Amino acid sequence: MFNFTFKKFTLQQTKQQMSEILFDEIPSLDLADFLSGDRERKAAFVRDLGDAYENIGFVAIRNHGLKQAMQDELYAAIQKFFSLPDEVKAKYEKPEIGFQRGYTGKGKEHAKGRNTGDLKEFYHVGQPMDLIPNDDTVIEDYPQNVWPEEVPGFREISLKVYQTIEEAGIQMLRAIALNLDLEETYFDDKVRYGNSILRSIHYFPIENPAAVPPDAVRAAEHGDINLITLLMGASADGLQVLRKDGKWIPITALPDQLVVNVGDMLERLTNKKLKSTIHRVVNPPREKMNSSRYSIPFFLHPRSEMDLSCLDNCIGAEHPKAFEDCTAGEFLEERLKELGLKK
Repeated sequence: MFNFTFKKFTLQQTKQQMSEILFDEIPSLDLADFLSGDRERKAAFVRDLGDAYENIGFVAIRNHGLKQAMQDELYAAIQKFFSLPDEVKAKYEKPEIGFQRGYTGKGKEHAKGRNTGDLKEFYHVGQPMDLIPNDDTVIEDYPQNVWPEEVPGFREISLKVYQTIEEAGIQMLRAIALNLDLEETYFDDKVRYGNSILRSIHYFPIENPAAVPPDAVRAAEHGDINLITLLMGASADGLQVLRKDGKWIPITALPDQLVVNVGDMLERLTNKKLKSTIHRVVNPPREKMNSSRYSIPFFLHPRSEMDLSCLDNCIGAEHPKAFEDCTAGEFLEERLKELGLKK
């Protein structure tokens, strides 16, 4: 695991001071401050989170509830799955649902605006259907999860991690709501049984770099589709964030942290007040191209019917409305087509 120090800003720093900072590191926050019941600690967390999201769109949080043992167990399970022969993994591909559950093969996803596939394969786990009330309409929207029979325990640990990170994400959205001068629970009903995805990624070894397209990378620069993304520590470095002056800065989550970034849906909802920062995963040095990298982000999506129209309090004379109205479901469909996952 590669260590990286995250910057902790003092409560005395004003928004003006923050706006002048070109981050060399992403800020580190403690979710326990938000959940403490102490009014001042909670307010400071909300303020610091808003400052970071208006400037770079990323923070690292600790005390999120995801134990290291759970992370280790999930990483062990996905490594077993990705070590299976390609023809076995292909049994779990579901192109008819846009690869939104189960396995997606090597090079099949590309970044928006590109045709060259990323050097990765991944596995999607979605909302557990057996937890959704029978009278909830989202049951008709979501496909069933797909579980590899070759890896015992894959289902159990995936769902345990899914539900733990989902709860941390809900708390983060409550802090975001307060920062936007909304009711703290503004997002609660919009993400209850939402279309969130736990994506286990394998950036596979390249034995012969000369055989891949010259512009192929592990993950080309992109913004995430969803409201927020929560990322547990990857097995190697490579993640970079584009700073607002055009400089790429490297980040790697520490073992006790989740990296949480703003997605395109939240940027759209807030009329660009909160930044969906462009990021990428670069190729390692040529001599390390034959090694694997694993990463597990959780893409927190709302329910499909959520209205993503720009919030009224984020629109003004200096910030005219930047996006047409649409729902989360409509936006997701559009983006899946742009990524090559749906026709």
